[in-house]
Amino acid sequence: MKRKLIIPLLLSALCLQSFAQVGKANRELLKKADESLQFAARQYKLMAQHLPDSVLPKTTDAKTGKLATSGSSWWCSGFYPGVNWYLFEYTKDPAFKAEALKRQALVEKEKHNKRTHDLGFMMFCPFGNAYRITKDPAYKDVLLTSAASLSTRFNPTVGCIKSWDHGNWKFPVIIDNMMNLELLTWASKNGGGKKYADIAKIHANTTIKNHFRPDYSSYHVIDYDPATGAVLQKKTHQGLADSSAWSRGQAWGLYGYTMMYRETKDKQYLAQAKHIADFILNHPHMPADLVPYWDYDAPTIPNAPRDVSAAAVAASALLELAKYTDKATGNRYWAAAETMLTSLCSPAYLAKEGENNDFILMHSVGSLPHNSEVDVPLTYADYYFVEALMRYKQWAK
Repeated sequence: MKRKLIIPLLLSALCLQSFAQVGKANRELLKKADESLQFAARQYKLMAQHLPDSVLPKTTDAKTGKLATSGSSWWCSGFYPGVNWYLFEYTKDPAFKAEALKRQALVEKEKHNKRTHDLGFMMFCPFGNAYRITKDPAYKDVLLTSAASLSTRFNPTVGCIKSWDHGNWKFPVIIDNMMNLELLTWASKNGGGKKYADIAKIHANTTIKNHFRPDYSSYHVIDYDPATGAVLQKKTHQGLADSSAWSRGQAWGLYGYTMMYRETKDKQYLAQAKHIADFILNHPHMPADLVPYWDYDAPTIPNAPRDVSAAAVAASALLELAKYTDKATGNRYWAAAETMLTSLCSPAYLAKEGENNDFILMHSVGSLPHNSEVDVPLTYADYYFVEALMRYKQWAK
């Protein structure tokens, strides 16, 4: 059966829900959040048992159905230990702390890696949570070294951090890169100096200028001339087309600008986050359960694959964005996040215990154009889902 697409009346219903304040608890969702976190804990204990000692989980191999793993240099290497820190925080079970420590030890050497923009994902997800929870100064040192490595990829002429060293690009910058700026803003506030915050802000400002269309959808890749800073190309790599709205890219932008507002209180970042949120939530191809198709312009909608990772990232971001807006707008964002989380906690997307190669969520899409990681679990979907559930439990009143 074809799923119905969202219509303006549904969004109006979301807007008209009555809340005493942004963050009012939905008791049924709070119950589901606890049940889902408890399930996640059981799944990740199985993952810890089944995962070889020297690798990190990545996804399910679409051909064999078996667990696919990675080494520490893969951009997703920090998500699994990061989830274990969240589960330790939730359960207080020392087994999760032990697993987080074991796996982040594999990743620590990447603090010196100057060949990737993804150090925010790789290092801040595990070590940022480790430091937040334990205050162990060793983790602070890891993060400051990581920030120093990431900053070497910044070109002041372009005003951005370079994303990739591969391909036929001159100086490619992807919207995903917004997610790596939190490492820099954190480092600036924790002994790294003003330069890191300045890099983050310049990158965010350049991205506002060049990455977004008039409707506030985002291009995936902007290629710059490193000598002049001129825009050479506006392209996609993982989306349907250069002109399309790749759903996870929109979620990265939403989360990134919400985070930048939190870190700087610069109102242009709040405005940008709200514009992106409204693009997502008002899109005529957004399904009623608010779990996006892999690209909002996919030609096979409503039969196109969903991207659960895009919903998990967006849900976590919308919960935070709701805190920074006026009451009516905040209620709308909060209600949308609740709808997303309710969907993700349902059997349609939440795995069964002992299945799904011990991942928590099903039905994410890595890169459909490359036939890579299509309709499979992904570690970052799990990470942002668990983060969103933890945020909901903390902020719901």
